[in-house]
Amino acid sequence: MNESLTIALDVMGGDRGPDVVLAAALRVLKKRDDLNLLLVGDRDIIESKLAAMSNADRRRLPVQHASQCVDMDELPSHALRFKKDSSMRVAIDMVKQGRAQACVSAGNTGALMATARYVLKTLPGIDRPAICTSLPTITGHTWMLDLGANIDSSPEHLFQFALMGTELAKAVDGNAHPKIGLLNIGEEEIKGNETVKEAANLISRGDLNYCGFIEGDDVYSGKVDVVVCDGFIGNIALKTSEGVAKMISHFMRREFSRNIFTKTAGLVALPVLKAFRRRIDPRRYNGASLLGLRGTVIKSHGGTDALGFASAIEVAAVVVKQQVPEHISSHLQAILAERKAV
Repeated sequence: MNESLTIALDVMGGDRGPDVVLAAALRVLKKRDDLNLLLVGDRDIIESKLAAMSNADRRRLPVQHASQCVDMDELPSHALRFKKDSSMRVAIDMVKQGRAQACVSAGNTGALMATARYVLKTLPGIDRPAICTSLPTITGHTWMLDLGANIDSSPEHLFQFALMGTELAKAVDGNAHPKIGLLNIGEEEIKGNETVKEAANLISRGDLNYCGFIEGDDVYSGKVDVVVCDGFIGNIALKTSEGVAKMISHFMRREFSRNIFTKTAGLVALPVLKAFRRRIDPRRYNGASLLGLRGTVIKSHGGTDALGFASAIEVAAVVVKQQVPEHISSHLQAILAERKAV
């Protein structure tokens, strides 16, 4: 058996709450024998739901009581000040105290970032944490950051994002030299604002595998392994992509159900449609890393189901086992030392 990891789960967070989190926990434990999942939330609610699950391995599902819950529309400042015993805060505290190696939450993104940054602090040399997730591409997947944590990033911040994304791609994908692209309105060096131009200069001067500017249509082409942008642009790009995927799905269902002939064609094409749906299924890519912290915190989509939350737990396990925060810190310190020596 591999060395066991403990991951704290914010059971009360997200749009669907305990039912999804607990179902995901059972799904993951059934597949893996190297994890313990610390369930953080209202003890009475958790215990009552576990009692109804005959296949729950209670030895690997300890419960940590938390008397409060952060609402999905709650201001981060309010949650940070008045929800010190929330399931989100207690789960992050477990990481700080060493009782868990990672935290996974589907709760309020702003509150999660603010609380994680306050409790865990940023790594030395990192100014701001970034939200990073994988997205499907023609050739596999790419990592994109930042996806909403920082809406006014400086060139130095974008350089730090590039470094953090590089280390994540190295650790998770085993890619020794991930290709980095800086999202811009054109590939030419003269395109873009002064922030991205200066960021390109910083990234190209480092020991990173920088491939230059990329445009929005290259995010899914597989041209690069890491896409770097500020949180304002990244969040809009991500939500736009989700909207396009929903539109395509809607029109495909509509066209295949138009009449008896299209329904028959749909039945014939069903295996292909299922394969296509699985390839772009957002649940398989669920689990965004809050990179740059002195600990591992994973953000799950608030409306995901058990399969999606299980994917987020798997991401947490990989990030911990591959020591991503430690690699980010050591790489950045080496670069900062080189800058001082120049």
